[in-house]
Amino acid sequence: MAKFLEKILESLIFKSRWLMAPMYLGLVGGLVILLVKFGQEFMHIAGHLGSLTEQETVLSLLALVDITLVGNLLIMVIFSGYENFVSRIDTADSEDRPEWMGKVDYSGLKLKLIGSIVAISAIDLLKAFVHQSSGTATFSTEQMAWLVGIHLTFIITGVLFAWMDKIAGHGDDH
Repeated sequence: MAKFLEKILESLIFKSRWLMAPMYLGLVGGLVILLVKFGQEFMHIAGHLGSLTEQETVLSLLALVDITLVGNLLIMVIFSGYENFVSRIDTADSEDRPEWMGKVDYSGLKLKLIGSIVAISAIDLLKAFVHQSSGTATFSTEQMAWLVGIHLTFIITGVLFAWMDKIAGHGDDH
């Protein structure tokens, strides 16, 4: 009887991984939201191209880069998370299948995510500095120091994650 209950419990726990699938679908919805925001920002740039200063144009384009990086981050989480925790994505016959699909484990995903977060943070920091240098100071010195400090924290976190993976013997897999 105990073996039977154990088998049922283990089966239920194993099947519970499918509870993650709606969350990944929600992230796909997040990609749609990002696409709409990207389109709005692009149309804003295109509609005001003649009246935007060089710095305003650069800031607007950095916003597009920022949105794109967040989209890439979502794709990595969706694909890797689904394949690592729910089920394999059966697209092996597709020539468009990304090379990394099915090869990124949790450790690799963690490093890719922190790398993306550092890149997004760098773009936001660059935008803040461009705002400051253009005379449209939107951040106080203290706020700028916080932005730099948070960015450095992300960088240090990434280095520590990579170092821990190296120590654990995962460093050669990526």
